[in-house]
Amino acid sequence: MSDYSEYRPHLPAMADVIDAAQTTRPGNLGVILNRIEEAVEEETAAIRTDVRFDIKASNARKSRYLYELTRATKGLVEGDFPGELKAGVERLRDKLVANERAILAHLSAVSEVATLLKDAIQRSEADGTYSANEFGWAR
Repeated sequence: MSDYSEYRPHLPAMADVIDAAQTTRPGNLGVILNRIEEAVEEETAAIRTDVRFDIKASNARKSRYLYELTRATKGLVEGDFPGELKAGVERLRDKLVANERAILAHLSAVSEVATLLKDAIQRSEADGTYSANEFGWAR
């Protein structure tokens, strides 16, 4: 048992990995911001035009990108951002506002359709004699 050791000479030390990530961070941030912008633009356009758009997959992709962005910005202070990254963040913010509007409009439409379907089902089940609404059961 004395031959066993958790030390592995071929594996990099964690400090080396962290230092490498910190030295490449500004470039990575630009790439990550661009990917997020593209994903948000695609989602916004698809919500407005494609009835078969897979919003679940889009949310998973945006969550993954948010995770990458969070990791890339960990430990940074606002003053560390170069000007082009600040501009990228502002552009992304504007695109997210437009995306939010599209999502809210989509949710509103889904809610309206659900209400119409619920009302149609209730009307079709009612025979006119008694209804659950008269007894206060359905709300």
